[in-house]
Amino acid sequence: MTLLKIARMGHPVLLRRADDVPDPTAPEIGRLIDDMIETMEDARGAGLAAPQVHVSQRLFVYRVPAERSAGEDDPPREASVLINPVLRPVGDEMVLRPEGCLSIPGLRGMVPRHLRVAYSGVDRAGRPVQGVATGFLANVLQHEYDHLDGILYPMRMKDLGQMGFDEEIGRYGVRG
Repeated sequence: MTLLKIARMGHPVLLRRADDVPDPTAPEIGRLIDDMIETMEDARGAGLAAPQVHVSQRLFVYRVPAERSAGEDDPPREASVLINPVLRPVGDEMVLRPEGCLSIPGLRGMVPRHLRVAYSGVDRAGRPVQGVATGFLANVLQHEYDHLDGILYPMRMKDLGQMGFDEEIGRYGVRG
């Protein structure tokens, strides 16, 4: 497996809608998924979308580490993939949570997200996947799905005063 280079904010691949994956079972897609999981875990991320590794295709990998699921409605989850995903909100309830992004290193901001989302797509074997996510997982899925549509989390923020460098937020907290 190979660690992939992560595109950073400002690269055009992050600002366009990704193309559907024509054959989720293709060997090159399997290799991409393996490399993305390795890259995500090496970077200590909770998710990584294909556009973040310079591949404009609609797939992302995600996980919920045990330390991120404490007090959440969703249990920890091993690394998984969602190919050609569809997300839709379940209800109108929104939550404001801190988010970071491997493509925007060192920064964090408070982002409004739906509390619950229904998701569907296929896995690496082309089998249908569907479910309802809440808590941290719902956040991760929405964040990664946005990458597939060329949306970075600061574009979702209502108050850029609630964004800052990790080091400063750790010292002073988020203001706004």
